[in-house]
Amino acid sequence: MEELKTDLDVIIIGGGPAGLSAALWCSELGLKAMLYEKEREFGGQLLMTFNVIKNYLGIVAASGRELSEKFILQLNSLKVPIKNNATITNVDLDRKFVTLENGEKSSGRAIIIATGVRRKRLGVPGEAEFEGRGILHSGVDSIDAVTGKTVVIIGGGDAAIENALILGETARKVIVIHRRNEFTARKEFVGRAIGQDNIEFIYESEVCAIAGNEVVSSVEVVNINNGRRTSVSADAVLIRIGVVPNTDIFRGQIDLDENGFVDVGPSGAASKAGVFAVGDVANPISPTISTAVGSGATAAKASHALISNRSSV
Repeated sequence: MEELKTDLDVIIIGGGPAGLSAALWCSELGLKAMLYEKEREFGGQLLMTFNVIKNYLGIVAASGRELSEKFILQLNSLKVPIKNNATITNVDLDRKFVTLENGEKSSGRAIIIATGVRRKRLGVPGEAEFEGRGILHSGVDSIDAVTGKTVVIIGGGDAAIENALILGETARKVIVIHRRNEFTARKEFVGRAIGQDNIEFIYESEVCAIAGNEVVSSVEVVNINNGRRTSVSADAVLIRIGVVPNTDIFRGQIDLDENGFVDVGPSGAASKAGVFAVGDVANPISPTISTAVGSGATAAKASHALISNRSSV
């Protein structure tokens, strides 16, 4: 077991754009910080973004991975301390103390939470069983795989409808199943999808099971108004019903909203002194790369002010 590291100014939990930005700015401000990322690679949601990124000011990237690699290259060139494969098993936000799975312990004067979000799951029979056997991870990454096939997409937001348009380019048929009678997706996405001959819609319905043998062959659908159940043939399924913030480890220590996102002030300050939350984990309204990077910088500057006794953030 490693000795307790007690000389850190800031502990950053999470290595997506927000956490990486916070680490960069801590270095810029002369704060001794350490970023812990549980996965093998840094980038967070960027690693699951396969489309071209053209809305991050100053950089156009072919994919989220390419943009992430640019971020990491910059941090490495500046020798900013970041550590991957670092799963945190316990966090004490009062004492600013974290314990890693390997036994390493660290404490700091401030903690920046940048743990991001994960995709919501349906929680229905067959969902886990057919993971990777018909249940898709990405629309862009599956364009060739669904050529000439029938794809069911579950959801009604931007991600669902945009993926319907993407997969509709090669799929024989795309069926969008939504539990409401209207979509929350952008009107331009919905208008284009409705005008596409091979995209169909099933409204006010929910998927209650995913079925098949070796691979997915159908989904079971129930109408939420009359309870009628039908079976819809499908070669592939894409689930896009929203996200869940990764805040389980912090429950009972700081204030969360009704959906589990961290409640923060303008500087990213959470309800406990010296604790900040940045990026998607604290921003259900505008979860973009730009806002993540900006919030990371803001929290680093607020941490610097707090540690320098220039503010009571």
